Amino acid sequence: MTEVIKVLVVDDEERFRNTLAKLLTAQGMQADVAGGGAEALEILRRDPHDIVLLDVKMPGMSGQDTLPEIKKIDPDIEVIILTGHASVDIAAEMMARGGSDYLLKPYPMDELLGIIHIAYDRRRAAKGE
Repeated sequence: MTEVIKVLVVDDEERFRNTLAKLLTAQGMQADVAGGGAEALEILRRDPHDIVLLDVKMPGMSGQDTLPEIKKIDPDIEVIILTGHASVDIAAEMMARGGSDYLLKPYPMDELLGIIHIAYDRRRAAKGE
């Protein structure tokens, strides 16, 4: 039996995060949601996840501020940046801080699923599984 991939969707757009979580759940994943960085950190402290889909521009704690804090909680967690705001500088910064991919919304669901599976395999390899 294969393990269920646990994904945390962090986005301030409620409709987007809930729709994405439903689509991921329909693909057999466990998808949880957080409306911002602080809420995401609370969830990750209580309940480890494999993958985080992280928005960049959010009120309060931005994705740029959230990413290093996520990595402090779990250095091996895969953080996929999924944003509607293209910026080479921000992309470079996010990747340098430990982001595994930088994708622009809307991103094709079938391709996103492939990236999530690749990220999950990287996480398992990093943990020696």
